[in-house]
Amino acid sequence: MIEIGLAGWGDHDDLYRSGVTARNKLKAYSAHFPIVEVDSSFYAIQPASTFEKWSKETPDQFGFIVKAYQGMTGHDRKGMPYEDEEDMFRKFIYSIEPIRQSGKLKSVLFQYPPWFDCTREHVHTLKKARHLIGDLPVSLEFRHQSWFTPDMRTRTLTFMKQQHWAHSICDEPQAGQGSVPIVLHPTDSDMTVVRFHGRNVSGWISQGQANWRDVRYLYQYNKQQLLEWRDHLLSLQQQSKHIYVIFNNNSGGHAAQNAKELIQLLGITYKGLGPRQLDLFE
Repeated sequence: MIEIGLAGWGDHDDLYRSGVTARNKLKAYSAHFPIVEVDSSFYAIQPASTFEKWSKETPDQFGFIVKAYQGMTGHDRKGMPYEDEEDMFRKFIYSIEPIRQSGKLKSVLFQYPPWFDCTREHVHTLKKARHLIGDLPVSLEFRHQSWFTPDMRTRTLTFMKQQHWAHSICDEPQAGQGSVPIVLHPTDSDMTVVRFHGRNVSGWISQGQANWRDVRYLYQYNKQQLLEWRDHLLSLQQQSKHIYVIFNNNSGGHAAQNAKELIQLLGITYKGLGPRQLDLFE
């Protein structure tokens, strides 16, 4: 099954009728897509009550991809705000327990930073993270090209398979070491994640700009690119039971449109979505 959704639900105003409040946007979002990526968990470990609320607001068949907290992936280098690493992982696991219990947790996404290169030390880091997260479903995304160089690609994928990391396949700008190529190779027969970050090379690398985060994901996929990905996804589906697709090209409001276009190109009709408002965007 191929399930397509967006990164977050708060910034897609073209989906919602006027007057939809922030607290009602997730419920409105679930009328359009069967899955969503939770980004707020990257910036702070959320209260378990928040995940319980989100679970209750969404249909039974709805799913969440939850980004691992930034301290768990080495993004936050300012110091450990928890007793130790084990305590941090325990608190994160506890926070998402409500959606695990409801069956709506599809994956915890560990997205590592651009400076996390392929070294023995970082391989050990991945092993430790996999141990600490326990038996939760997890997916792994790299941002450093060294993991997929010709001499390391097979070894990286084999390691991921052995350690039970599902592959988070990226479509992103090819901007040197701080980006990875499209590697169409699942490492888990049950689950594969695909994330669309756009192909805005200049926005991807121009971190010195004040509005860098606003333009980094500024990109609209054209029909030919989506047709190519339609074929890729159908092929991936033969190797992995569940394909979770997330559009993260949010800066210009293109994510929802591209996601709907891809759903149409695949000929998918989702059942069990939330109730639809008559005047919502189509």
